[in-house]
Amino acid sequence: MVEIYGIKNCDSVRKALKYFKAHDIPYRFIDFRETPVDETIIRSWLDKADLKTLFNTRGTTYRTLKLKELNLSDEEKIQWLAKENMLIKRPVICFDEKVIIGYNESEYLEKLPH
Repeated sequence: MVEIYGIKNCDSVRKALKYFKAHDIPYRFIDFRETPVDETIIRSWLDKADLKTLFNTRGTTYRTLKLKELNLSDEEKIQWLAKENMLIKRPVICFDEKVIIGYNESEYLEKLPH
């Protein structure tokens, strides 16, 4: 089954959930606020996805924490992602040993089971 990670009030997550419902793709939604992901899960995603894509540098959490000023290494970024899940670009979609990060309808059509 497809797992969708994110938060309920995120526009990109809402679009993804709407896409899944419209295409009758069964999924399980995991809310970061209710079930935070740890470093082990993040590292498993990074086996199949890019840290630059997963680490959201455009969100308010990134700006509020002033992380740009810290010039973080990749290892430090992973630690921050585990400590503060709101730094994770949403949604993170996991299925068949694959990971899609963010809302991208054309990528969904190409890669997701229909």
